[in-house]
Amino acid sequence: MVSSEDREAGFRYGVVFLLTLILLVFVIVAPAANWARATACALQWLALLTVVATSRASSNVRRPVAIVLLGLTSFTVVGEAAGALSDAVLFAISGLLSAAIPLALVGGLLRLVRTHGVTPQAVSGALTLYLLLGLLFAWVIGFVGKVESTQYFAETAHASTSQIAYYSFAVLTTTGFGDLTAATHVGRALAVVEMLLGQLYLVTVIGVLVGNFAGRSRRAAESPPQGPPPPGQSDGT
Repeated sequence: MVSSEDREAGFRYGVVFLLTLILLVFVIVAPAANWARATACALQWLALLTVVATSRASSNVRRPVAIVLLGLTSFTVVGEAAGALSDAVLFAISGLLSAAIPLALVGGLLRLVRTHGVTPQAVSGALTLYLLLGLLFAWVIGFVGKVESTQYFAETAHASTSQIAYYSFAVLTTTGFGDLTAATHVGRALAVVEMLLGQLYLVTVIGVLVGNFAGRSRRAAESPPQGPPPPGQSDGT
């Protein structure tokens, strides 16, 4: 009988993908208000909590980490909703979460693929990493825009979080609408790096995972069912 300490957690990367997609849409459409920043932060914490709670091998690891994350989530959300956290502190927390979520997800994905192969949850996790890459670059762009002496975008000197996230995914997907463009050498270099990483990730990681998943499903469909030998025929034992 498997003890609770040894019981593995089920991977729920489809849920993480949905949370990340909701976070992305919310960041773009939400106004610049305390409640909106608190909600976005709560979604980030919830995504990290879901990754950790469903990717660890031992419940002795998952439970204390989940409790700590839940406490940090409550502290951050309540503090921001009450206006007790400064913009700099909240920006730093958002940056830490933008890096922590994909790092935690990569570890769980590697374990999932190693133990179970390419599954729908693995594909969902890989797609989630793509969305997280765009959000991470959005945070880096916002950070560079704060520390640089010149304005980051040629079209506006005070880009909102919504505009930065929108620009980041336009670059990541190489859509290139042209309504926001980088005005500095650092900004253009970041845009090139994000474009290359986005395209390379799609054609390598996503392409390989989807190809393996399709091949595995096809082989499973083509393999004959295994049944007992006909009466009178030896099974070789």
